[in-house]
Amino acid sequence: MDTSWMAIGKCKEMPPGLFFPSDGVGVDRARRICRTCQVKSDCLEYALVQRIDHGVWGGTSERERKRILKVRRLTQNPSPSTMVG
Repeated sequence: MDTSWMAIGKCKEMPPGLFFPSDGVGVDRARRICRTCQVKSDCLEYALVQRIDHGVWGGTSERERKRILKVRRLTQNPSPSTMVG
């Protein structure tokens, strides 16, 4: 997977610990930095593909990424009960 986007992310010149917060306030602080980052979507996709469990990536928390992955699984592999025949 291409990671060249990492070189231009807003987080590049920030302390890494800022993106691995231990509370909701820290998550919000990291999200504010990500909000206007030009590689936010690349960062999020990287975290989703690599199944990164910790930290804020692409402006999303661990919980948000889990939800995104769940939705993707459900839309790519719908269960028989959701299919119309």
